[in-house]
Amino acid sequence: MALVLVYDGGCPFCRHFALRSELVGGLPDLEIRDGRSDHQLRAQLKARGLDLARGAVLLEGDKAWHGAAAIAELCGRLKPSDPLLALLRQVFAAPPRARQLYPLLLWARRIALQWKGLPEDPDQTGLRQA
Repeated sequence: MALVLVYDGGCPFCRHFALRSELVGGLPDLEIRDGRSDHQLRAQLKARGLDLARGAVLLEGDKAWHGAAAIAELCGRLKPSDPLLALLRQVFAAPPRARQLYPLLLWARRIALQWKGLPEDPDQTGLRQA
C-alpha cells in the first residue's frame, strides 16, 4: 500500500525533507503532496483532526500519523541512500525521541515561514502578527 506524505510546501525545510525522502529514501511507493497548495486535501485532513499547521501527515490507506508520529513512522521505514536521510532516520525513527525533538522542527518551520512572509496556518490568508 502506498504511503502519502503531506507536508507544508511553504516551508523550505519541510519541502527539502519531503523531496529528499521521495527521491533517495528507499521507499518506491512514497508519494509526497504539498498540503499548502492542495486546499481540498488540507480540508479533508482537517476534517479528520489532522491540522497541517500542527505538523506533517503520513497516510497509508485508512491509517494516519500526524506530527512527530508521522515523522517517526516515515523515518522508521526509510532505507536511505543519502547520508542526511540516514542521519535523520537515526534521530527521528524512535517515537519518544521524535516527540521530544519535533517541537524544534515546528519552531524552525515557524521561523522559515515568517521569513518568507507566509502564515503558519496555510488556511490563513496573511502573515499572523504576534
